[in-house]
Amino acid sequence: MKVILFGATGMVGQGVLRECLLDPEVERVLAVGRKATGQQHEKLRELVHKDFADFSSVEDALTGYDACFFCLGVSSAGMKEEDYHRVTYDFTLAAARTLVKLNPGMTFIYVSGTGTDSTEQGRSMWARVKGKTENALMKLPFKASYMFRPGIIQPMDGIQSQTKVYRVGYAVMRPLTPVLKALFPKLMTDTRQVGRAMLHAARHGAPKRLLENPDINSLAGGAS
Repeated sequence: MKVILFGATGMVGQGVLRECLLDPEVERVLAVGRKATGQQHEKLRELVHKDFADFSSVEDALTGYDACFFCLGVSSAGMKEEDYHRVTYDFTLAAARTLVKLNPGMTFIYVSGTGTDSTEQGRSMWARVKGKTENALMKLPFKASYMFRPGIIQPMDGIQSQTKVYRVGYAVMRPLTPVLKALFPKLMTDTRQVGRAMLHAARHGAPKRLLENPDINSLAGGAS
């Protein structure tokens, strides 16, 4: 399986990249981003691309892939809706529309989040925009597309969030993680499980297109 990964320098993307590189069935990973990951691996190829609104100039590099794991995202904190929409919706759909044209047999997996608003009408700005993005992606003629809605994601294997406030939060929460997992198992996952669940869905499919946190953990448990 050949995989394209967006957002490989973010916390979730780092975890997904790690699982892809460890998986013997993954032949190649193309990491697409505005900056390089800094990693070196025989399976890893990198495409540094600055204009995420237009991928026409790099189409040749995006052809011949079986799956796309789209982990690119930003925190909505302090952002105007117009700016958040540009990064969350416009960039995602620009990539997805290019990829479905070049790789119609591709499985596309998008990282959204618990609480995403499929009606696009709710009061939460981020949830509306994420919902709009999910809805648009599911209309594209990919072989399959799945929307991942993880809850609280525990970073594993030395992975850290690129967002300072999240890093601080995870550091504070780390001693409480076993207790939180015991009290709220349906809300907790980790970077390993997200990556393994994506690989499972790309290989074998998933029972539904909108995958909440328990669904993600279930898929990860059956990864092979």
